[in-house]
Amino acid sequence: MKKKTVVIGGGLAGLSVAARLARVGQDVVLLEKAPKLGGRAVTIPLKGFDFNFGAHAIYSRDSSYIRKLEKELRLNIGWVDFDPKKARYDLGDQMTEMPATLEGLYKTKVLLNGATKARFAIEIVKTVCLLERGEEGVSIGEWFRRSGKHKEVQDLMLTLASSNFFTQEPERIPSTVFFKYYQRLFRTSKAVSYIAGGWGSLVAELERVIIESGSQIMTKVKIESVLFQQGRVSGVVTSEGVIEGEEFVFAVPPKELGKIFEGTPLQSSIAPYLLHKANNVLVYDIGLHKRIETPYTYIYDKNARVFMTDISAYTPCTPEGGQLIQAVAYLKSEEVGDREHAAVRKEAIERLFDKHLPGWREQLAAKRYTERAAAQEIKVEDDQQLMPVQFHACSNAFFAGDWVQGVGQLSELSFSSGYEVGERILRKGNTGWIELAV
Repeated sequence: MKKKTVVIGGGLAGLSVAARLARVGQDVVLLEKAPKLGGRAVTIPLKGFDFNFGAHAIYSRDSSYIRKLEKELRLNIGWVDFDPKKARYDLGDQMTEMPATLEGLYKTKVLLNGATKARFAIEIVKTVCLLERGEEGVSIGEWFRRSGKHKEVQDLMLTLASSNFFTQEPERIPSTVFFKYYQRLFRTSKAVSYIAGGWGSLVAELERVIIESGSQIMTKVKIESVLFQQGRVSGVVTSEGVIEGEEFVFAVPPKELGKIFEGTPLQSSIAPYLLHKANNVLVYDIGLHKRIETPYTYIYDKNARVFMTDISAYTPCTPEGGQLIQAVAYLKSEEVGDREHAAVRKEAIERLFDKHLPGWREQLAAKRYTERAAAQEIKVEDDQQLMPVQFHACSNAFFAGDWVQGVGQLSELSFSSGYEVGERILRKGNTGWIELAV
C-alpha cells in the first residue's frame, strides 16, 4: 500500500515536499487554506504587469536546493542570471561598481584604495577556506569589533549582509550564521538568478508534478486543530472534516502553528518559536507604460539602505514596451508598523526613482505598495533561532518553511528545510528512494 503523507501549507516549502514525495510514489494530500497555491510566493497580474509578491531571486543557484529539485523532479524552469556589470552602489554624490566580482572589486569606490581592497579579498579567501567561522552567541557586529579588522572592510561586509539578509541591522546577525552563509555565497558562480515567469511559473511546475504523480491538492481548506493518538499525529481537523495519514508535514507560519497545536503534546516545544519577530520590509513596485532607458538593472542606495531592480530586464512581466521596477526598503524591528517612518522610507525610494528613472511619474501605469511585507518569517538576529524540522516528542510530525532550520536565507530556507523533511520521511519507509536517486 502507498504511504499517505498529509502536507499542510501550499507555499514553496509545502509544495516542494509534496512534489518530491508524490514523485516517488507516495500518496500525498496537500492542504492549502487560500484559493491559490504559493503562499507569499505568488505572481499577481495587474493591468498587464506581473507583480511578484516578493523578489523572485534565488541566491547561489548552482549550489541551491532548488537546483536539486529541478533535476530530481524534472521541473521546467527558465533562469536568467543577474548581471553584476549592470549593478551599482549609489553613494550619494557618485555611482560606483558593486564589488561582486574581481573586476567590480578592482573598480569599486566603496573601498578607497588598493590596500583596503586587498584586505577585503583576503577576508573572502579566509571565509571560503573556513578560517573564519564566527563564535556562538556573538553577533557579527561584535565579532568585527573584537577582530580589529579594517573599518572599511567591516563596513562593506555589513553592507553586503544588509542586501543578502534584507535587514537594516546586519550587525545583529549571529556571526556563525553570517560566515556559514558567505562560505557558500562566495564560492558560487551564480550569485543571483531570477526565475523567468516569476514565482507563478515555479508554483505551477510543482503543482504539475503533484497532480501528474496521482496525488491530491485541496485548496480553501482551513486547518482547525491536530489530533494526537499515543504520542503521534493521527489526523488534522479541517473545514472539510478529519483527514488522516501516516506522516504529517506542517509548512504553515509560526502563528498558525501555535493555534492548531494548542493543547497538544507539541504545544510547549513550539511555544518559544512563536515569540520570534518576522523580517519585514517596505516594498514599492511600479509598472511603467514605456521603458525608461538606464544603464543599470540594480541600484543600491548605500546611505538610505534601499534598492531598486529592473525586474523586466530579467523576465517578461510587462505589456509590450513597458517596464517593471521593484524597490525595497529595509526596516529595523521598531520601525515596523510606524506609518510616519514608512512615509519617510517611501520618499527615499521615490527620490531614488526620480534620480535614476526621470519621468517615471508620467509613465506610471500600475503600482504595488506595502509597508509591511514579510521577507522571511523569522528575522535572523541576536538569539532568535530557526525551528527544528522535527521534535523528539513526536516521530511523525515534520516542519518546513523559511522559519525552520535549513541552508541559506529567504526562500532557500523553505527549499532546504523541505528537502530535509522529504529525506527523513523517505528514510523512514525507504519508499521510492532508488527511483529518486536515479
